[in-house]
Amino acid sequence: MPGTLSLAPDGRLDGPLPTLGEEPLQPCTLHVSDSALEFLRHKLAVTRLPESETVEDWSQGVPLDEIVELLTYWRTEYQWRDVEGELNEIGHYRARIDGLGIHFLHIRSRHPDALPLLLTHGWPGSVLEFQGIIGPLTDPTVHGASPSEAFHLVIPSLPGFGLSDKPTEPGWGMARIARAWHALMSGLGYDRYVAQGGDLGAGVTTALGYQRPPGLLGIHLNLPILFAPPPVANTSTPGEDAALEQLATHARSGSAYALLQSTRPQTLGYSLADSPAGQAAWIYEKIAAWTDSDLRPQEVLSRRTILDNITLYWLTNTAASSARLYHESFNSEFVTTPIDLPVAVSIFPKELYRAPKIWAQRVYRNLCYWNDQIPTGGHFAAWEQPSTFVNELRACFGEFRR
Repeated sequence: MPGTLSLAPDGRLDGPLPTLGEEPLQPCTLHVSDSALEFLRHKLAVTRLPESETVEDWSQGVPLDEIVELLTYWRTEYQWRDVEGELNEIGHYRARIDGLGIHFLHIRSRHPDALPLLLTHGWPGSVLEFQGIIGPLTDPTVHGASPSEAFHLVIPSLPGFGLSDKPTEPGWGMARIARAWHALMSGLGYDRYVAQGGDLGAGVTTALGYQRPPGLLGIHLNLPILFAPPPVANTSTPGEDAALEQLATHARSGSAYALLQSTRPQTLGYSLADSPAGQAAWIYEKIAAWTDSDLRPQEVLSRRTILDNITLYWLTNTAASSARLYHESFNSEFVTTPIDLPVAVSIFPKELYRAPKIWAQRVYRNLCYWNDQIPTGGHFAAWEQPSTFVNELRACFGEFRR
């Protein structure tokens, strides 16, 4: 079938790959082979687990009973075909950009004056994080808002993530991805647009804002890249003190994953590529720790939703390739960067750290929107609190409409 993307058990992707701007784009129909799903169930059935932790909390990682429950559901009840069908219904594409196959969702609003919006996910997320905001953003009148608040959406998968190609040589860092994203927006015919990102997606969006390509009107970040600058004045503010302590705590007890992925992504990849249980635990721990859930992530995100994301990583065999983006960029490009373009920031209460506005004012020379009074939500803002996230985007990007 023309436009069909097939995924094999080893994660190999087979399907058409037109060059953006040179060949017409047709929506993809994703089909994971039955043998790939059978292989996953087999691997889950023969999983060997370690003994239980010796503490009564999460301080040693995901508790054994948590992972057993998750893996049992994954093997016996979970249905990948549900999310596969949803992706095919949304409208997703693949195109060659800068020599690499890039996968993206593209949803045009029925409102002709909609503002084009580029959304970039991070790790351990995917384009699936944004499913809950697609309807309200593209069809606001169905969701109690005005046609003047409509967006056209472009939601790409980062290189090495999901259904995008895996880079086969060094060089695909955040700056290069940002240039590819602008090429994507231009190739789709958008001569003016806004961009949003969190986590590594905030790094890519920051790079895009720094590059300031023609047509980019402004950016929104739910994780501003303002890491540990010195206090603005001789005496630090309470907000600065709190942020510095949060950053120190994360560096001390929550950043080992980033150090490993930024230094030894290939070594890590061998174990995660071979073990769905390992891949699940590696991602599930971060979802638990980074959501506003008090380590009860299934009270914020459904078990099925969590496994949709984990399964996408497993089926596409992207443990090593997604970690490699840390190796490319984490210590060199995921850094505080002055930006002249308009920048909007939303601070969710259980983000890894709460950047103080005084830092943003020093780095973002055109800080056009700031909200640090959001009541709930964590690191995966669009995923956890889609309604709040939608309202933030409507509020901060309203001034950029024609």
